[in-house]
Amino acid sequence: MAAERLTSIIRHLAPGSSLNNIQSKNPDDIVITLAVRTPLTKAKKGGFKDTTLEYMIYALLEQVRLKSGIDPALVEDFCLGNVSDAKAAYKLRAAALAAGFPNTAGASSVNRFCSSGLKATADIAHAISNGSIEVGVALGAETMSIGGDALDKPFDEAVTSKSQEAEDCMMPMGWTSENVSKDFGVTREKMDEFAAESFQRAEKAQAQGWSTDEIVPITTRVKGPDGEFKEVTLTQDDGIRKGTTKEGLGKIRAAFPQWGETTTGGNASQVTDGAAAVLLMKRSTAVKLGQPIVAKYVGSTVAGLAPRIMGIGPSIAIPKLLAQLGITLADVDVIELNEAFASMAVYCRDTLALDWTKMNPRGGAIALGHPLGATGARQIVTGLSELRRTNKKILLTSMCIGSGQGMAGLFVNEQ
Repeated sequence: MAAERLTSIIRHLAPGSSLNNIQSKNPDDIVITLAVRTPLTKAKKGGFKDTTLEYMIYALLEQVRLKSGIDPALVEDFCLGNVSDAKAAYKLRAAALAAGFPNTAGASSVNRFCSSGLKATADIAHAISNGSIEVGVALGAETMSIGGDALDKPFDEAVTSKSQEAEDCMMPMGWTSENVSKDFGVTREKMDEFAAESFQRAEKAQAQGWSTDEIVPITTRVKGPDGEFKEVTLTQDDGIRKGTTKEGLGKIRAAFPQWGETTTGGNASQVTDGAAAVLLMKRSTAVKLGQPIVAKYVGSTVAGLAPRIMGIGPSIAIPKLLAQLGITLADVDVIELNEAFASMAVYCRDTLALDWTKMNPRGGAIALGHPLGATGARQIVTGLSELRRTNKKILLTSMCIGSGQGMAGLFVNEQ
């Protein structure tokens, strides 16, 4: 025992040991064997505008079953990240049954705002790690055509009167973007420059077909101007505005003129419908079942901050996670950081000194869209696809969270 302990200490102190440990392969590792998503479509206008949440989940889970080839009876739990639908757990349960998974599997939904999809992934990973289940599916899905995260009414005054920060939790997200811009000197010019680059990267990625392996086709119905429904098969994201330039974005009016002049419909994330899913199990289980190992889940964390500047959450969560894992940003190959608003994305990029070539190489939520509960899972799917394309290893995902939080997760590509 003493010799083993000494070896462990030496390995811990050795240069690069943390990175080596992260990339090592052990039977108890939590791995992803499939990571896919639907196309992302413009809310109220795009391909999913007439699609229900339960149908979207059903169609995606059917693809998970077919593409993975796993025995559906082996899946023990489903967890869905969703923000706007209080009945999401019911709908997930029905969708899983309709997609061919037996009633022996459970179903639940979680809401950690924009990071709900990553939260669902972490919850399934931790359930597998502690032996509660052996195989599970984590999802994120949102139909913003019929829902969002706006409050129906103010919070109880007995709560908000006790703390300014408690009251700030009611602040519209667009206002918090303006707060970040004002507090930290993020200019409209920088925001429009960042947004234009997001669109240009997304346009290039779509033209080059980089997303082919991450998007599964979804057949649904769309209601036309004549009121008639027609069947369509959606295969690609429809919110990418081709030919976007910084100069063009500079002509768009401020979205919240009563609060600030920097945030616009061109440099903020798009309101979008879409879903993503990841299939998880232990490495030993994947080997036994003959499942292809796509990636390893390493870990995740959450961190809090002032609600009025909620957007800078990644600048808090990322250093916390890296410190916990004993690595640095230099070890990371791709960073998927949610572009809720260009103000927060620019702040996080510059404050953390992120390499912009590594950050959102296929564009982010400004260009692709931000279906609230789905984005945390969508970033995993997109980031892993990019790692496969470039034959690189380490993926870091992070997002800001309404009411003042940040979440981050780390994954290792194995394909």
